[in-house]
Amino acid sequence: MPLIEHLGELRKRITISLTALIAAFVFTFNYSEEIFKSIMFPLRYSLSFSMKNPFISIIPQEKLSQTMKLVFLAPAEAFWMSMKVSFVAGLVLALPVIFHQLWKFISPGLLPKEKKYVFPFIISATTLFMAGAAFCFFIVLPFAMGFLVSYNVGDVLMPMLSVGQYVDFCLKFILAFGAVFELPIVIIFLTRMGIVTTKTLAKNRKYAILIAFIIAAVLTPTPDMFNQTLMAVPMIVLYEVGILVSRIFVRRKTADAS
Repeated sequence: MPLIEHLGELRKRITISLTALIAAFVFTFNYSEEIFKSIMFPLRYSLSFSMKNPFISIIPQEKLSQTMKLVFLAPAEAFWMSMKVSFVAGLVLALPVIFHQLWKFISPGLLPKEKKYVFPFIISATTLFMAGAAFCFFIVLPFAMGFLVSYNVGDVLMPMLSVGQYVDFCLKFILAFGAVFELPIVIIFLTRMGIVTTKTLAKNRKYAILIAFIIAAVLTPTPDMFNQTLMAVPMIVLYEVGILVSRIFVRRKTADAS
């Protein structure tokens, strides 16, 4: 396409995505109170894993007070936090439409056989983002809150959390983990475009592991190695999954060409 047509197509896809996002936001804002209550889960509860039935159970955070409430320090802070939570919830709800519009934008540059992967792309991209967000919400954040909020708490220090700081803290990490879990999609796209090869990715695996732990050390809110590993290990696994799936696509492309 000429540049003008590309810009027109991009504007169309952005308009449809924004329309879906606004519609999803209006819907989620009606349930903002329920969503806001659910975001208190990492502060008050954590998941417990066992080899016996029940394998997964929800237990209260022993180090944190179950009666702890968030405070707001400005008149409009609680309202804006409800808006922000509803916006992120609406973004997650609108992800299938957004990913579909992204695919529609790049599909003119794909081969006819590649265009049939539209639904696997939408489903996998949405599922990976949701998996990353859930992993952060149910696993990483409870550990982080259990450490940070109870750190050096005693006769001198007492936790009193601002709703704005708490919500921002949670949403940043949820969105970050959701984005990180898209790594296999990014790797597949880069290999299909010929920017990198699976051999190069496999050869530089040790550097990828190092980078994963560096990113985890920077992003993880706690200094302990356990929580850093909780973020680094999924990144390494997703890196390997991306290489494996890319190899499958490369073999299919070679077979089709022959």
